Amino acid sequence: MIITIGGLAGSGTTTAAEVLSKELDIPFISAGSIFRDMAEERGMSLLEFSKFAEDNTAIDIELDKRQAEIAKKSENLIVEGRLSAFFVEADFRVWLLAPLDTRVERIANRESKSLEIAKQEVEIREESEALRYLDIHNIDINNFDIYDLVLNTKRFNPENISKIILTTLKVI
Repeated sequence: MIITIGGLAGSGTTTAAEVLSKELDIPFISAGSIFRDMAEERGMSLLEFSKFAEDNTAIDIELDKRQAEIAKKSENLIVEGRLSAFFVEADFRVWLLAPLDTRVERIANRESKSLEIAKQEVEIREESEALRYLDIHNIDINNFDIYDLVLNTKRFNPENISKIILTTLKVI
């Protein structure tokens, strides 16, 4: 079974993918780790590569292509990434969301930043990404029609998110 898990920063996608991977005993890959691999392959730091990618649509396209290729070679896999559901032939697509304040608090705690700085960075990043996704792929990140399950993670810990996904998989 191929499962994609997407969501905006701070919604809990990576943690949910890790927990679900353990529960189902299947591997997972993340768009973030592929992005880091791409930076390393080019001899660039993550920050340098991120800046390079801003003006180079080929990076986004390559990232999406790599996820799809890895998934095609797998029988069982969880693919975590914001746009994974659009590029990976998946049996089940999940989108995790949470209110902005919840996501900002999680990011601030995770990255040891003030709430104000985290909020400012999230808002800038999300606006930039939404425009890029629309421009490059004609994807509206706020359209959830492709997803089988959309889950607000505000009130759930990662284990409960995994249980909700597993319960939903049993029903379909």
